[in-house]
Amino acid sequence: MKDFRKFFLLDRNVVYLNHGSFGACPKPVFTEYQRWQQKLELQPVDFFTTVLPREMAAVRRTLAGFIKAPAQCVALIPNATFGVNALARSLALQPGDEILTTDHEYGACDKVWQFTIQKTGARYVRVAIPAPFESPDSCVERIWRGVTPRTRVIFMSHITSPTACIFPVGQICARARKARIITIIDGAHCPGQIPLDLGRLGPDFYTGNAHKWLCTPKGSAFLYARRDVQHLVEPLIISWGWGEERQFSVRNDFLDYFYWTGTNDYAAYLSIPAAIRFQQEHDWPQVTAQCHRLLGRALAAIEDLTGFPSMYSSDSLYRQMAIVRIPAYKNSALLKKKLIGDYRIEIPVIAWNNQLFLRLSVQCYTTDSDIEKLTDAIRSIFRL
Repeated sequence: MKDFRKFFLLDRNVVYLNHGSFGACPKPVFTEYQRWQQKLELQPVDFFTTVLPREMAAVRRTLAGFIKAPAQCVALIPNATFGVNALARSLALQPGDEILTTDHEYGACDKVWQFTIQKTGARYVRVAIPAPFESPDSCVERIWRGVTPRTRVIFMSHITSPTACIFPVGQICARARKARIITIIDGAHCPGQIPLDLGRLGPDFYTGNAHKWLCTPKGSAFLYARRDVQHLVEPLIISWGWGEERQFSVRNDFLDYFYWTGTNDYAAYLSIPAAIRFQQEHDWPQVTAQCHRLLGRALAAIEDLTGFPSMYSSDSLYRQMAIVRIPAYKNSALLKKKLIGDYRIEIPVIAWNNQLFLRLSVQCYTTDSDIEKLTDAIRSIFRL
């Protein structure tokens, strides 16, 4: 693999194995981000009233092409958690209604639904998906056993945050549509890590971050809504896109609700096309394939050290991010502090289902040397 580290601003003194948390932006994309910020400051009024509507529409078209969805169904938002909030606040849930989910969901989104059920009297029902992770068909059947006549929503991750498993959301969405159950998919880790075809995947709602694996600046994401369910969405913030007389309108209720929520820095959104170009120019399918192979070697090396089995029944269940079990330690926070403090390794330590894991991200800039430093650190810390 070519030397991608030169494209990133990352501290070379740190072994950075945590791309999954907040991403990292390549220099050419970051330069584009700063160009848009400067353009705004040259003439703010003209930028917001003339330039921004045109450019945001172009960004939506580009992003929609990338995720294979109609541009009229794709709104730009700051992050995936924002999207889950918008949907949870919009749905007219009643006491006894059920939101079906898994025990692999992102903590902040779990909080969104906990807040929602306190307000509505609905129930948040978790289905346990044990590890090692099963085949997609087995996963679908296990999730579907949680469906009841009261199930109104299925909320689940496409790639999970704590366990980095790719869930078979397409099969779930197809089955849910037949049962008239709304599907909300958290795809925070998907754009740029796995190919997306939302038309084929078929969710009612899908939210994904661009600032993680697509490598845009922080604060750029999208919310997709099928045309036939867009009427269910209400604005999370009331601003000029709501009501009879609309300023900055794009003549679509769903898009208007998210397009203009007040004066903001829109440069991260406007940099999305540059990030897509960067990956296209560097043959990203080949890059992700190389990252996947390096990650597989890393998991095997750590599993050989610890003696713990793989968490995945097949390497098709992960792409560039995966978890690997490690021995017990005093607590996860102390271990993370030791890894960064003593070994200069930035990696999440995950406590899940009473076991301890490292969540390892392999991005284009990750090298075999980085993996060797991690395995050496594990050998030293746990005296293996």
